[in-house]
Amino acid sequence: MPARPQLLSLGDRVRYDGREHTVAALHGTSVRLVDDALAACVVLLGNLLASEGFTVLSSAPSRPPLPDAGVLEGLPEDAAERAEWWRRHLTELLTGRPDVDARTPVKAEYDPAVNSLRQRELAKLAELREAGEEVGLSTLRRMRSRFEREGMAGLVDGRQRKPATGTSRADQRVVEAIEKIVSSRTDEPTVSAQVLRRKVERLLAAEHDTGAVPMPSRATFYRLVEAVSTGQHLLGSARTRRSLGKQPKRMFGQLTTARPGEVMEIDTTPLDVMVVHDDGTVDRCELTGLVDLATRTLAAVVLRPSTKAVDAALLLARAMAPEVVRPGWSDALRMSRSVLPYASPLTLDERMAKAAAKPVIVPEMVVSDRGKAFVSDNFCNACRHLGISFQPVHPDTPTDKPHIERTLGSVATMFGQDLPGYTGRSAEMRGRDPSARAVWSIHELQELLQEWVVSTWQVRPHGGLRDPLMPDRPLSPNEKYAALVAAAGYVPVALSPEEYIQLMPREWRVIGPGGVRINNRTYDSRDLVPFRRQPSGAGPDGRLWEVHYDPYDISCVWVRNHRGTGWITATWRHLRTSPVPMGELVFDRARQVLAERERRKPDEEAVAQTAAELLDRAADGPEERPARRRTSTGRAAERRDRKVVGRTRAASQPGWPRPETPAASQALPAEPAQDSDAADEGEELAKVVPLGIFDAREEAKRWW
Repeated sequence: MPARPQLLSLGDRVRYDGREHTVAALHGTSVRLVDDALAACVVLLGNLLASEGFTVLSSAPSRPPLPDAGVLEGLPEDAAERAEWWRRHLTELLTGRPDVDARTPVKAEYDPAVNSLRQRELAKLAELREAGEEVGLSTLRRMRSRFEREGMAGLVDGRQRKPATGTSRADQRVVEAIEKIVSSRTDEPTVSAQVLRRKVERLLAAEHDTGAVPMPSRATFYRLVEAVSTGQHLLGSARTRRSLGKQPKRMFGQLTTARPGEVMEIDTTPLDVMVVHDDGTVDRCELTGLVDLATRTLAAVVLRPSTKAVDAALLLARAMAPEVVRPGWSDALRMSRSVLPYASPLTLDERMAKAAAKPVIVPEMVVSDRGKAFVSDNFCNACRHLGISFQPVHPDTPTDKPHIERTLGSVATMFGQDLPGYTGRSAEMRGRDPSARAVWSIHELQELLQEWVVSTWQVRPHGGLRDPLMPDRPLSPNEKYAALVAAAGYVPVALSPEEYIQLMPREWRVIGPGGVRINNRTYDSRDLVPFRRQPSGAGPDGRLWEVHYDPYDISCVWVRNHRGTGWITATWRHLRTSPVPMGELVFDRARQVLAERERRKPDEEAVAQTAAELLDRAADGPEERPARRRTSTGRAAERRDRKVVGRTRAASQPGWPRPETPAASQALPAEPAQDSDAADEGEELAKVVPLGIFDAREEAKRWW
């Protein structure tokens, strides 16, 4: 941009509307212009100065451009010093002062009010030659013109400037060929630059004659590839390259939400942790979550071997129901102890008195990708039943739901890295045999995840939750929820227990003498006693009973009372007996014993019986055997059994002081018999400790 004059006076020559004019008169905010054909016109001064082609052609004194020090950054030191030297002299030439400070006196030979531009140029030329600088008049005029037009950038040697694209001096045909090859490698595997060079050569030979376009040197070609593929990971990770290729080639939009539940996103991603499934196999599972955009609250998050439509539908129900404080959780995790508004929801729902510090959010709109579980009729019907607007994103466009993508990634790293069996994000980050370190079942891991969300995620400051008036202080999801509730007047109405049960998966089962069996687990209740072996009078054949169960909670099921009203809650038969005296290590060892017997799917009764037999065998000590040498495999198995029992007993000790058990209630410890083979090997048997008294508080903390 050329420098504008400081004053516009009568007689000045200006360029306006594509023609040259002379300023004939000035009156207030109006200017009278006369062109060379003596045609006069009156223009408003504001329109004249703001017009696109307005230029002052007279030699009126002008102000120098504003200094732009950023232009000199990255240049060689001598080039930057030379540009700064020219700036001082040209500023003095134009204004009479070597800088813009008005307190500096104006030199008489460069005073614009006395000397013309031609006189000042000749004076500056004489000064430079006297100082030993051989500068011609044409060079001085060219530098002055560039300084007035481009500022500091016009004083820098063009050979020192870095081209914006990095390909300005290369053959354009070669650059276009490289761009075509780079754009076609989005979904292709990563190859070396030498392979890309051969592809470019073949493309140039196909589009032009062979040898018509000379190829640059190897180093120049590598620089061109780097300049063309900047930010595309051409020679890096193929997964990152495909992810970047899915981004839209336009400006990203931003959705602003003003209340909780206005827009929520749901998605599924594999969890980088090896878990033990119900059938004893070790494999990864999938993490499905529902996040609220306004508060970044993880309204619901579950783990499943593979996500199905019913799992996605139940996720909505879990978001609309209070999170119950599990046994063993700290009282600090209760909603009454948090920053969440507690009094107003408590007056509407008594369940809030036992709820954890995670808000209940009723979704208004749910955004998801086009996965089978989310576009299924089951999920769409659940959204329709709950009054939720369902919005699928564009196909293969993860940027349409970036919040849930980032949230699930954070959960997978922040929660999964501390767990045994962590596999890492990719194969190169994986340790040796992570499946051998897997100790948590999928249900146990689900309980840990629920507690982690309440204790860590909901109280952790989130970078995306900032108050516009206090941008330096990020808020936590619970704090943001409390702020929005106060501003938007949002009071959620949670699902009733009957509605929540109605959304659970349904099965038709017989009420047998032992209760109801669901997924190889037996559930029973005293309220089921009158209905054992009795027909329900409902269902397909009138014999079976309607049973609803929560796939994420194996502690209980709900049986519809077809003879009356409401639901009957039946608890898992081994809910209280499995943890004590059997710990996790004993239970896992029992599964290994059954696997060695080539039982493909050990049921719960066999696992419990085998674990109990293991405890009894270890407590009684080695049996008296005939004089024969045991195999190394048998000795190793026995040592593992004793190790498992010892570690389980150590973990079952209470965590707080309590009165000692009376001596009469304690069993006398039996001295184990010394086996002859073990004595020959010099192996000391572990001392057998009698079974301790069951402590409900400690076991509840450890089990749940």
